[in-house]
Amino acid sequence: MLNYNVKIGLVPVRRDTTPRKGIFNWGKAEERGKANIKYIRENFENEKVSFIDLTYITESGLLFSEDDVPKVAEVFKKEKVDAILFINANFGPEETVALLAKEMGKPVLIWAPIDDYIEEDGTRWTDSQCGLFAVSRQLQRRNVPFSYIETCKVNEEPFLKGFKNFISVACMVKNFKDMRVGQMGLRPKPFCSVMFNDAELLQKFGIQIVPINNVVMRKKFDEIMAENSEELNDGAKLILSRYIAEDDFDNEKAKKVYGLVLVYKWMFKEYKLDVICAECWSALMADLGGIGVFPCIAYSILADMGYIISCESDMNGVLTMALLSCACLGENPPFFGEFTVRGLKDRNSELIWHCGPFAYSLKKEDCEAHCLDQKQWFNVKDGHYTVSRLDQEAGKYKLFIGEFDTVDGPYTTGTYLWAKLNDFAKWERKLIEGPYIHHMAEVEGGYGEVLKEFCKFMPEIEADPV
Repeated sequence: MLNYNVKIGLVPVRRDTTPRKGIFNWGKAEERGKANIKYIRENFENEKVSFIDLTYITESGLLFSEDDVPKVAEVFKKEKVDAILFINANFGPEETVALLAKEMGKPVLIWAPIDDYIEEDGTRWTDSQCGLFAVSRQLQRRNVPFSYIETCKVNEEPFLKGFKNFISVACMVKNFKDMRVGQMGLRPKPFCSVMFNDAELLQKFGIQIVPINNVVMRKKFDEIMAENSEELNDGAKLILSRYIAEDDFDNEKAKKVYGLVLVYKWMFKEYKLDVICAECWSALMADLGGIGVFPCIAYSILADMGYIISCESDMNGVLTMALLSCACLGENPPFFGEFTVRGLKDRNSELIWHCGPFAYSLKKEDCEAHCLDQKQWFNVKDGHYTVSRLDQEAGKYKLFIGEFDTVDGPYTTGTYLWAKLNDFAKWERKLIEGPYIHHMAEVEGGYGEVLKEFCKFMPEIEADPV
């Protein structure tokens, strides 16, 4: 499964010059660097986010000398740091910052805390912003991608928002590179639109596709149905308690649906998978033909357990779902809603729909949940959502990025919401001119800026916001 734990190296830096009255004062820089690290630890450290700074690595707890770069890099690599924040405690050493950033090859964030004051005699002690321009230029010269936060105090909104976004970016980068994706079944014959290039994913991003034979899956399913009666009965009770059945969905069928939940959990563990791309049509109904159930409700249950599975063999779709899940550090389940129908009355609205795989926790409060052919029907709760899709053509990858609020719309079957778009024609044109299809990934919250920043650290992917 995806790993939402992020470790960030905190590197306060100062200019390596002879101490003198005025700018580049060592003492002031060290005070500021340590004070900002203290604030960051107290306000951002939690069960998912941890930090390592230069205490016990360099003599002053700051970085200024090129000679200390190998020592810092060695410790950071040993500690498996996922990203680095450079804090310009005064002007800063641009060459030292660039050397460490290049050596680590991790996402980099640069920031200068606003200078504290100017003395009455005109003395300036730090000139932190001034050095930030030199740092950024040196990173550019060494082809090191970076994010930055505007010059401000550590407790002001630009830093609070910018650093939170960077943590999300770091989580996305660490999971996207070398991701292990299970491929269960081939694409449905009519779905030429979900073709992908697995060799290219490996070459460009280190993404490993792990094929899973349907016969292996069927064998495990039979074992589970024979050996896990208590767990299957409990799962069936959970399923039947959630839905108003529109057909003969009974305890035996519910047990088989929950059997699929256990099969997928086994696959994630057995093959050490982060996500799964699944063929949910003929592959399941043919190889498991004797059971007569679809996997939609199983996918819904798995989504609330933190497992990410795409429908209809959409590999690029499940990669996008993984990105959105990492953007929110796993706090909200991503879902796989496709662009389906333009609003009949509100022409700037769009039906975001799929036949029934969304996490049950997304259901709108007081909305009834129905079930037909093991496919759940309900309206997704209101809110603000991010929508995205990674896709490619001729080896060029683009990431569609948009945000929307929900809006009221007609009742329909399946799992769905109605999205209010700021300009329907602009959205439709961008999706059609592509390279995109109707399949999209969504997650609650506003992560458009995070997705754009992620693309800075993945030069093979072009950010494509609408």
